[in-house]
Amino acid sequence: MLWLPCVRPAKESELSSKTPQSAMPIKNKKIFITGGAGFIGSTLATKLCDNNDIILYDNLKRNTIQYSDIASHPNITLTKGDILDFPAVQEAMNGADIVVHAAAIAGIDTVIKNPVTTMEVNMTGTANVLKAAYKNGIKDRVLEFSTSEVFGPMAYRATEETQAISGSAGEARWVYAVSKLAGEHLTHAYHSQYKLPTVTIRPFNIYGPGQTGEGALQIFIRKALKNQDITIFGDGSQIRAWCYVDDMITGLLMALERKEAIGESFNIGNARAVTTVYGLAQTICRVLNSSSKIVFADPLSADIELRIPETKKSYDLLGFQAKVDLEEGILKTAEWYKEFNL
Repeated sequence: MLWLPCVRPAKESELSSKTPQSAMPIKNKKIFITGGAGFIGSTLATKLCDNNDIILYDNLKRNTIQYSDIASHPNITLTKGDILDFPAVQEAMNGADIVVHAAAIAGIDTVIKNPVTTMEVNMTGTANVLKAAYKNGIKDRVLEFSTSEVFGPMAYRATEETQAISGSAGEARWVYAVSKLAGEHLTHAYHSQYKLPTVTIRPFNIYGPGQTGEGALQIFIRKALKNQDITIFGDGSQIRAWCYVDDMITGLLMALERKEAIGESFNIGNARAVTTVYGLAQTICRVLNSSSKIVFADPLSADIELRIPETKKSYDLLGFQAKVDLEEGILKTAEWYKEFNL
């Protein structure tokens, strides 16, 4: 039998008695987004482009915008570039009011194959973005993405103050986590030393329309739509909390809009959408009426056994609370993959 912790929504008494008032929406700003052609970056740009000028800075290795018309929007500028190229980053960022740093190497397959590139892009690339933001005098916000993997293999209701765990040197799983944790520390250092208006987001298993590359949920959905075997690495008892991308973007916008976010880190996730990896595969097959078989394979590396966020700080300071349940999110995501026959 698979063990699954009982995770309930927070009680009213456990949340702040004062929900933060709505902040002013972002308008008439110049927003620079690294990784802007990717999953999160392009989704955020779609929400902001009608009222702001957006610069998408990306090397186009994971090109989500090819499945949309966002690049043709009059307020969107796509600049092909590498975050390891500091002069190019600084020049492209010039004049921006807000910086969103979403570019990174991610995905366990990619990390295992390219550990050096992972460390260089996630650490040196983040250093370049922060340095460029400081030199360009960014006044409004510099939002940087960390990861929930900084909490190590066992994280139940992990808060922003829960001790980060780096893992053993040489273990492929922790290359990504360590590189992102280093970027998070540097982000806080820029705020502390130079008063750069930074904020860090720790996403917990984000999924939804537009996700390309790696990611268990989107891979399972794509396999299920084609009635192909779904492969689980390990025994499937690993427990995750899954957050739909629209909820994630809502949290990002709150972190960009509210002054209370400056200098802080926030968990963004959905502690109510919890299941084992095996349970996730079963749910996807049931919801999509798929005949896919679920098969098991040896783990690729050390794995995350339990990862469920505590988002009380995000609620107290930002007003964030995830709303989309897992089955609804699966159906919406599957419709996108069917539309593009992916």
